[in-house]
Amino acid sequence: MVLKLNTTTRYVVLVLFIIVGLHSILSFTHEGYGRATSFSNVASKLSWSSTPSLDPVPDAYYTPPNTASNLTGTRRHDATLLMLARNSDTDSAVRSIRELEDRFNTRHHYPWVFLNEEPFSDEFKKRVSNVASGEVSFGLVPHDHWFQPASIDEERATASRNKMMTDHIIYGGSVSYRNMCRFNSGFFYRHPLLQQYKWYWRVEPDIHFHCDITFDPFQYMEDNNKIYGFTITMYEYLATIPTLWETVKEFIKDHPQYVAQDNAMGYMSENGGDTYNLCHFWSNFEIASMDFWRGEAYSAFFDYLDSKGGFYYERWGDAPVHSIAVALFVPKDKIHFFNEIGYEHNPYTHCPRGSDAWERGNCACSQERSFDYDGYSCMRQWDRIWEDASP
Repeated sequence: MVLKLNTTTRYVVLVLFIIVGLHSILSFTHEGYGRATSFSNVASKLSWSSTPSLDPVPDAYYTPPNTASNLTGTRRHDATLLMLARNSDTDSAVRSIRELEDRFNTRHHYPWVFLNEEPFSDEFKKRVSNVASGEVSFGLVPHDHWFQPASIDEERATASRNKMMTDHIIYGGSVSYRNMCRFNSGFFYRHPLLQQYKWYWRVEPDIHFHCDITFDPFQYMEDNNKIYGFTITMYEYLATIPTLWETVKEFIKDHPQYVAQDNAMGYMSENGGDTYNLCHFWSNFEIASMDFWRGEAYSAFFDYLDSKGGFYYERWGDAPVHSIAVALFVPKDKIHFFNEIGYEHNPYTHCPRGSDAWERGNCACSQERSFDYDGYSCMRQWDRIWEDASP
């Protein structure tokens, strides 16, 4: 049977098809949390190459390709490359180590520290030691730093996990993921193997580096009094942290002395902190000072969050926890965007902005497809707080 439509009906159907098509082009949904992509983001791709937030690493920090760093042994022992991994991650861990060694560490020989909640296998130890150019250490995470604490109401936590699974929230039903988030939020820097270090570079299995890194980020951070460095920033899933911001506001009200002057609140909130826009630094890459996490402000902050149980009753991640703390308790000029480091953690890639940084790093990534320009990226919010402050 052929359905015949009159002229008016055909016109209405055509208009509906056009509306649906435009909606598909201008929007996307990201695991239950939708956000529109504006034409202004797309149109500015080619011109968006230099903003006050870029703060490029000066030439003095670069070493010629294929030459060794001139760093002293003392400085080298202040920093480490840090990976939390399981034995099942052996193949992907080796790939990540090999790439960072090739792109960076063969010139510096920084030590590696590997942590696991279970003892590492002989195969893991042998294979990663074969590709690491610096000293290698393997550590076991203390039981109380990893597993769900006895203070958590398991019935309430189970109900929350079940609801998240029903709502198709990523890692919603995983206790081990929550253990990892809590460990990365409040315990990794307390591990005995890390007490000798001030600086760490977090490296995860199955990540990629797309550019040569011929400068030393640790030296740059230390010389310029930086605290935290990132490459990718994005929105968090609201369903995983529904009460986190209210908890943060409670803490700030009780401890206003910890809030830094000239902080980065404007990156996280457009209304002075009344609400949270969900922006955070993606913490699978971070180069930072452990002295900050060990300090009074962050220690009090983490203890307060931990007492609320949100790591288990919800699914608070270490990325928003780290990001909120850094943005509030540190002046924004101590937070550094490493534009020069081409970095990928599936499914997102940061590729350096600007032709100079891209060519200098012998980058293999596509600038046009860099996540910086994605509608789900928070780079616009980060750039805005610098644009607002510029003359």
